[in-house]
Amino acid sequence: MSNFQKVKFYLQELGYDITTEDQADEVFVINAPEDGVQNLVIDCEPPILIIEQFLFSLNKDNPEIFKNLLQKNREIVHGAFALDDSGTKVVFRDTLQLENLDLNELEGSLNSLKLLVAEYSGTLLEFAR
Repeated sequence: MSNFQKVKFYLQELGYDITTEDQADEVFVINAPEDGVQNLVIDCEPPILIIEQFLFSLNKDNPEIFKNLLQKNREIVHGAFALDDSGTKVVFRDTLQLENLDLNELEGSLNSLKLLVAEYSGTLLEFAR
C-alpha cells in the first residue's frame, strides 16, 4: 500500500470529510467544521507527512501576539504554531514520519489541533482582529 493510500485509509477510518484529493501530488484537504478543522492540508512528502491549517492573518507585527503563540506552543501536545513564508499568516503545522505512520499517531496530531482550537479559539479570534 502506498503512503497516499495508507493516509487516505486512516482519514476515512477517522471519519474525516476528504474534500480534495490529488493522488499525483499526494495531497488531501479535509474538513470537520464542528471540530474547528477547516481546509486542513495533509501532504505526503516522503519521508514526512505534513499537516497544516491556516488559522489567521496578522495585520501587523505584534511582539505580544508572537510571545503568546510561542508560550502556547509549549502546551500543544502535537504540532505548533508557525508563520507561512510571507510571515503574515499563522498556521498550525505538524510533521510525522511516513515510514512508520500508524492510525493512532495521525489521530493524535489531528486531535491536538481540535483541542487547540477548542481551548484557544477566543484568543485566536482576538489576534485575528
